[in-house]
Amino acid sequence: MSNGEEKYWYNLATGEVERGFESPAIDRAGPFDSAEEAARAPEILRERSKAWAEEEAAEDQWGSAAGAADDGE
Repeated sequence: MSNGEEKYWYNLATGEVERGFESPAIDRAGPFDSAEEAARAPEILRERSKAWAEEEAAEDQWGSAAGAADDGE
């Protein structure tokens, strides 16, 4: 993997795409391989967040189903 200074970042404060470490880490999302991908950062972050939430919900339901089956024995 290449150095973060060679990657693109999305600045959460300004909405600008940056190359390298131009802004403080707290304001950056990334790294991304291209400026186009970095420009889509808000959409990508929403998609990933939704997927993680769905995975967690499925895991929680799986644990609940196993617990319910154990209670019936």
